[in-house]
Amino acid sequence: MNRPPLVVAWISDFPVEWMPELPDELRHLPREHPATWALVLLEEFQRRADLQLHILVLRKKIARNFTFTRGNATFHILKVPPASRAPSVFWVDTFLLGRKLRQIRPNLVHAWGTERGAGLIAARLGYPYLITIQGLMTWYQQLVPLSRYERFATFLERASLKRARLVTTESVFAVNFLRERYPRLKIHQAEHAANWRFHGLTRRPQTAPLRLLSVGTPGFRKGTDLLLQALDRLRDELDFELTLVGTVSGAYFETECAKVSPELRRRLVFRKNLSPAEVAEEMARATMLVLPTRADTSPNAVKEAVVAGLPVVASAMGGVVDYVVPEMNGLLCAPNDVASLTEQLRRACAHPLFSRGEVDAATLAKMRAYLSPREMDRRFFAAYEDTLKLFQNA
Repeated sequence: MNRPPLVVAWISDFPVEWMPELPDELRHLPREHPATWALVLLEEFQRRADLQLHILVLRKKIARNFTFTRGNATFHILKVPPASRAPSVFWVDTFLLGRKLRQIRPNLVHAWGTERGAGLIAARLGYPYLITIQGLMTWYQQLVPLSRYERFATFLERASLKRARLVTTESVFAVNFLRERYPRLKIHQAEHAANWRFHGLTRRPQTAPLRLLSVGTPGFRKGTDLLLQALDRLRDELDFELTLVGTVSGAYFETECAKVSPELRRRLVFRKNLSPAEVAEEMARATMLVLPTRADTSPNAVKEAVVAGLPVVASAMGGVVDYVVPEMNGLLCAPNDVASLTEQLRRACAHPLFSRGEVDAATLAKMRAYLSPREMDRRFFAAYEDTLKLFQNA
């Protein structure tokens, strides 16, 4: 006897604005963080006949609530009053989402992240639920200064994880971090996969000059200052240019650029608000990716690079060490260390593979299997089934 499809509701800041063929009523919405991992999992889940998805998204800049369907996924875009979410400790979100969920009647709720209250909201709703960790704010707080809102998000994360029964997270580092602090919490390791286009990317690396690539919003946590300082030290001995993909406006970036030489500034190229296809094209042309992050659970840009066959120079930090195998597909530098980053960049640019934009073939195949969207689908669906068992046996 066939079971009815599992009905799962996602509560998240799903990047609906990045979807192709968006309904006209939503095309005016500004693009927020692309959260490409959610799009990847959605694409895989839409191949399943045993699953029905309801994706609930809160937005301020819409005239009314709006619903549309794509395959087995129904999107519910809910209007939320401005300046009401965080000040209410997300009780406004809880009310709006709870009202819609009473109509949907899901088997379980999947809360994406703790940064904007999703984990805390899920605990209030009364349904079986799991939380996916997107960033470990409690860990970030130990390593880098946080904004006022980020400190609030850290408080929310602790409250959410104390109440939760099951979470998914990505790297081995994150699993161990959570297990040590929340021994009663059940943890599924489910890597967020890179889009298939990165797995099958045809590389055309530029090597004269070397085309270095950095993907992510510039900031202290991402180590943008370290990157600029290291490259400024190498400007007279290496022929390179640097392409920065992300949002590059703001006082931080302007301040850091003012500290480096005019020669380095002339070598900087900026690309903003790129789609996954456009990021893939940048990775097709780049010689190597550079990410001297001070704190990153599992940086998506590194995953995209390693499955694309793009060499990576990055900090030995958090989940990065799960994806970058020294001398095989990149090099690791000491975190928060300009001298170490400078030396590893110098070595990478003289490396017999990396200087040509190439990596070890066996390591590339291993990373493509480990970070496959199909494997992401399998692990998340297993987490759903485990969540239901956990709540049924409580």
